[in-house]
Amino acid sequence: MSFQAYLDTVETKTGLTPREFVALAEERGFDDPSTKAGVILAWLKEDYGLGRGHGMALVHVFKHGAKIDAKHVGTTGSHRDASDTLWLDGKATRPA
Repeated sequence: MSFQAYLDTVETKTGLTPREFVALAEERGFDDPSTKAGVILAWLKEDYGLGRGHGMALVHVFKHGAKIDAKHVGTTGSHRDASDTLWLDGKATRPA
């Protein structure tokens, strides 16, 4: 599953786009670099029923923004992505 696919699945499960999750995380102070992933994962599991993999995809976005490492772009592995920039504004608005 690509990084983008994890985010798309989060949206399908919760009805919230990654950008909406960023705003919720900021409201809770989880955008602070010192916030541990475990605290964020516990919140995502408790409030939204998200597991570790989907939660860690959001943790990456909270801490690093929409950019991912170029080593995952265009590779043949199961976690490949088409771009080094993730779309955070929802599946319905993603350009083709």
